Amino acid sequence: MSTPPQTIECTLTGRRGSRCPCREGHSLQPPSLPAPGHVPRVSRLMALALRFEGLLQQGVIVNYAELARLGHVSRARVSQIMNLLALAPNIQEALLFLPRTEHGRDLIHLQQLQPLTAVLDWRRQRLLWRALLQRLAARSFKECDRAAGCN
Repeated sequence: MSTPPQTIECTLTGRRGSRCPCREGHSLQPPSLPAPGHVPRVSRLMALALRFEGLLQQGVIVNYAELARLGHVSRARVSQIMNLLALAPNIQEALLFLPRTEHGRDLIHLQQLQPLTAVLDWRRQRLLWRALLQRLAARSFKECDRAAGCN
């Protein structure tokens, strides 16, 4: 004699179509280690300026004074940060993707960029940007030579 078929009902939680990492062919990988060093401060400030601009355009924030109050900084500091938006788009992109600083101080500082933000002509800004990069490269080579004792 055979037993009659039985039905088992249960409720499964989860999203439809989601993939389980335990399925065949999938391997669980350990989390990757963070890259060495830190993101340069000027890169973070450029990203912050872009974020602030978005909040202003959306109407979430009314003005720079409100940004300053919420960020516990002066209105002048907010203006310095927001001045980065006056830079040519390729310079903004370069700032966002600066290499991580692995040791020592950051190469580029906000104070060095403020004169560039005062120039409205993007062609002239780009010339000043290249000159700044050349000065920084020359300085870093001198520091490297000094550290190696090559004077």
